This record gives sequence, C-alpha cells and structure tokens, in this order.
Amino acid sequence: MFVQRCTSNHRKLIQLPLLICAALFQAADCQRSPTIARISPEQLKNVGGIAELECSVQYAQEYPILWVKADRLNGSEQLPISSGSSLIVRDSRFALRHDVSSSTYTLQIKDIQETDAGLYQCQVIIDLSNKLTSDVWLRVRKPPMILDNSTQGIMRNQGQNVDLECYASGFPIPRISWRRENNAILPTGGSIYRGNILKIPSISKEDRGTYYCVADNGIGRHVSRRISVDVEFPPVITVQRPRLGQAPGFDMDLECHIEAFPLPTIMWIKDGAPVTNNQHYLASKAATGTDFTDAKLRILSTEQRQYGHYQCKATNKLGHAQADIEFYETDDPVCPPACGNSAQSKGWFFW
Repeated sequence: MFVQRCTSNHRKLIQLPLLICAALFQAADCQRSPTIARISPEQLKNVGGIAELECSVQYAQEYPILWVKADRLNGSEQLPISSGSSLIVRDSRFALRHDVSSSTYTLQIKDIQETDAGLYQCQVIIDLSNKLTSDVWLRVRKPPMILDNSTQGIMRNQGQNVDLECYASGFPIPRISWRRENNAILPTGGSIYRGNILKIPSISKEDRGTYYCVADNGIGRHVSRRISVDVEFPPVITVQRPRLGQAPGFDMDLECHIEAFPLPTIMWIKDGAPVTNNQHYLASKAATGTDFTDAKLRILSTEQRQYGHYQCKATNKLGHAQADIEFYETDDPVCPPACGNSAQSKGWFFW
C-alpha cells in the first residue's frame, strides 16, 4: 500500500509541470501578434490576362484584413478592394477567395487592363493608428507609344548646337534608337544611335534631312516618328563649265547650280553691271528642291560686245556667294544650244 501511494504521488508530481507548461503555451499562443506570412511576388501580365495576388496571414483571426490599391497619381491615397472575405469593389473582373485552413486571401483580376497596373497592398488593421502591410506590384505589358514632348521638327542656323529628343511610354520601358532616311550616316557616326537624345554639335547643311526616332520594347510592333531637320545656310554655288565659247550670232547658255536655304535671290552680272532680260539676254531659274536652284542665262544671237566676264551671284539672309564664268569667241558654233535656229540661216548643219 505504501508503494502504491508513493507511485501515485510521483506521477502527480511529474504531470503538474506538464500541465503548467501547456497552460503557458496556450497563453503565449493567444498573445502572439498577427503577421503577414507570405505575399505574392511581383506580377508581370499581358493585357487581357489573369493575375492572382495572394496574402497569407497568421494570428489575425480577430483583425480586419484588406486588399487595397495605391492611387496611380497620388501614392498616399488608397482604394479599398476587399475586406475580410468580401469584395468592396463592384467589378465583375475582380474575385476574392479565402482559404480558412491557411488563412490565405487571394485577389483575382481577370481581363487585365492597362489601368490595373500598380501597387497592391495587403493590410492587417491592428488599431486606428497601427496596421501591418505588405506590397506586391502588378505590371502590365504595354506596347510603346512616343510621347508628345518628343521633338517633332526643327529649323536651325548652320553652326548651332541641336538636340533631338525622343521619349516613349510602355512596359517594359521602350528602347529608343535613331536613324536617318535611307540609312544615311548620322552626325554621331554610323547609321544607328541609341539613346533618348541625339546631339548634333555645330549643325551643318549636310546634317539636314529626315530623321526617325524608333521606340521598341518587344511588345507588338515598334513605333517611329519622322522628324524633319531643316538647316538655314548661306548660298554655295557650283559651276560645271567656268569657261564657255561660242561663235558670233549663235545662242549660248551660262549655268550655275545654287545650294541655299532659304532659297536665294539670283543676279547675273557682266563686267560689273547687272544683266536684265531684253532682246540680248534671257535669265531663268528652276527650284529643284527646297534647297537647290538651277540658274541659267541665255545669251541670244551673240554679239561681239557680249563676250567677256560674267558672274552668277546668289544672296539670302545668311550671306551671299558668287561664281565666275568666262565667255569667249570661237570660230565654230557650239551645239547645243546653237542647234536648228540661227545656225541654219548661216548654212551650218549639226547632227
């Protein structure tokens, strides 16, 4: 009997600490603070796709649990989407699942739109001034679009520094490249330049023309903008035949080719005096582009006094240029232009 009592008392002594420990663990468990155990990683989706954002919490049975979205323009403002296991927003694209066993709240967004992109936040509200938060970004792939603050066209004087700028929206962030029409060499060298700003130091007339800004991020087709670069520069004159001869009585054309922008006024000068249209001269010009002009002076039925030194002079607001042409007498007529008119009357024939 004594042995049995001792054994029974010994067992009670052993069980007592176990009961005390169990009670302490239960009390500690009740006092544990809520935590957010898991949040989904960043989501990257296409327009029209589906995203599922998961938030798992622990020890938060007594606390409100919310999904909210930060305002795109003002990050401090938030739009509540759900509270507990119920949706707040009235949008059929949104759904919420609550797994009680894992205490996981899954926010599903179907038919994703560009406006759905942004920062989503899982919140556990502790009290009015305290809450637990965990964030997940939803990124939506978007094809590139060139922005209005990009260069659309410029006009500069020769010698000025020029910056061509190009910016584009889209996700992933678009890559910007530059090229010229017909893949002409860029002022930076090479046929392609990468970067938002194409710098042209001391622009020259050779740099004028059409440039293309191209934005590409691998989503859909790339987009491009055509940029016209105009350069104002003083005239440059080219004369292919600085010495011309003709027999008396025959016509002859003096010609010069002018490159200038804006287009210049053109004057012919003989021996220091301006030449005007009359029975002896006929001046004409033809613009072959925004920067090019062909000028011609036809000497009609050449007389002795029309031989001599001529100048083709071109002037615009940035300056002037002139080129010399020497007109001399020959024994035989030159064809063209002395073909079929006064030559036949003198018994000359040209084949």
